[in-house]
Amino acid sequence: MSGASGNGLRRLQRELREHGPLLAEALHEPAAQESGGPARLAAAGPRVDGRRTEYELLIDMIYEGYRLHYEQRGALVRPDDPDLALLLGDQLYALGLSRLAQIGDLEAVGELADVISLAAQAQAGGDRDLAGAVWEAGAVAVGWGASEPHRRAKALARAGRRDAAGALRAAARQARGGGPPGG
Repeated sequence: MSGASGNGLRRLQRELREHGPLLAEALHEPAAQESGGPARLAAAGPRVDGRRTEYELLIDMIYEGYRLHYEQRGALVRPDDPDLALLLGDQLYALGLSRLAQIGDLEAVGELADVISLAAQAQAGGDRDLAGAVWEAGAVAVGWGASEPHRRAKALARAGRRDAAGALRAAARQARGGGPPGG
């Protein structure tokens, strides 16, 4: 999947050059270690078959926005000013979600809105592991569809339960065909 990631980030880079000077000026070459990630995971699922490239691009936009919010730097967008990082992160969230809405996939719009809010809650609580699990499970829900174990795991995350990250990962594994939760 790392080869696909390089191509996905290159597509994202080309796309972002056309969205105004602030984004264009903050663009950098992707770091060599940038690979995998939620966009490739979601694009591998059967739910997005026939539109994998579109989904990879829009989820890369949203994930880049997320990284700008919490790391002040993304895989491609690395502004010098932390306030600008937040503004560009908002712009990338909006670009990705609007593309998803144009496709008409309201289920995925809702799922990614949950990802953004649950990951923000995890970050506010200092729980980077939970934030990572939220992104993994959300990407799987976009690519494979949301399951009842996934919905229950999100409820655990909303409630601030310590077992939420494990439940999210188990639900994602099960949805991908990796066996029952906990297995």
